[in-house]
Amino acid sequence: MDQIIVQILNGLDKGSAYALIALGLTLIFGTLGVVNFAHGALFMMGAFCAVVTSKILSSSHKVVDETRTDFLGNPLEVDVFYMQDWFGEAAGAAIMDWAVPLAILVSIPVMILIGFVMERGLIKHFYKRPHADQILVTFGLAIVMGEVIKYYFGANPIQTPAPEALSGRVDFGVWLGYGPNAIVYPMWRLVYFFFSASIIAAVFAFLQFTTFGMVVRAGMADRETVGLLGIDIDKRFTFMFGLAAAVAGIAGVMYAPIVSPAYTMGMDWLVLSFVVVVVGGMGSLPGAVLAGFVLGIIESFASMPGVVNLLPGINQIIIYVVAIAILLIRPRGLMGRKGVMED
Repeated sequence: MDQIIVQILNGLDKGSAYALIALGLTLIFGTLGVVNFAHGALFMMGAFCAVVTSKILSSSHKVVDETRTDFLGNPLEVDVFYMQDWFGEAAGAAIMDWAVPLAILVSIPVMILIGFVMERGLIKHFYKRPHADQILVTFGLAIVMGEVIKYYFGANPIQTPAPEALSGRVDFGVWLGYGPNAIVYPMWRLVYFFFSASIIAAVFAFLQFTTFGMVVRAGMADRETVGLLGIDIDKRFTFMFGLAAAVAGIAGVMYAPIVSPAYTMGMDWLVLSFVVVVVGGMGSLPGAVLAGFVLGIIESFASMPGVVNLLPGINQIIIYVVAIAILLIRPRGLMGRKGVMED
């Protein structure tokens, strides 16, 4: 039972990342009708926002320390962190330690700006083009973004640690009535799950309970009628593209301590996130979230040593096998709507 609980936790952890990326991808498709294969690259850009923020906050300068000398008696030059120099030793150390959570504040405006530039500069020219054209151009954009990251940051993954207070492990089994150390789980992974759940809830609340969100949902259902009412739905959809980019970005920021950011990260998540969207149902926001968590849990159980020994490589293909099975039974996905991508 303890192994089952651990695998469910692993599935919720990975599934929350799938759900966040798929949610943004579905927002873009549902509003603009664009199949955005660059969405995985937005996840990668968010992760590198965490890298850049961490590097900036950890930057230092050299000062001469008169109290320390070399073997010749000359004062030594030592590195002093700017954060500790400006805010004091304790406060500066805390700011550097919490660089990843602070990176969220940086990533939101950065990712919204990137989203606006992508939509206005490139994607708007492909609204009425076939989906194959949209896939080709956004896939090419994803490659370009990955190569830009590789040029500036190198090909190797960059470690971005979580805050020390959240880097330990939680005795999860005690909460469920088990003995001490029966089910121990990394604290940051639990933080990521609850953070993802709160972001998903916030997006749904925004769409459900705000006037802006209601207009967007109406535009997703019948764009022409909303336009006839005198509402500039295009501007609202452009904003939703920026919002989707921000959701993918903050998902990447918080995932950076779990998987070290690398320029290949966008491609690694691209196909999986698109499979999640298709399984959930193209254009269905609840379907994207549901499929993300379901496929995450299934993949987690397929990665258990006993299963891998019995069926070698099953953990690499299980998501695609499940996707094929679901689409054979429900061609529109779990919660897909009639008429979406059926022409």
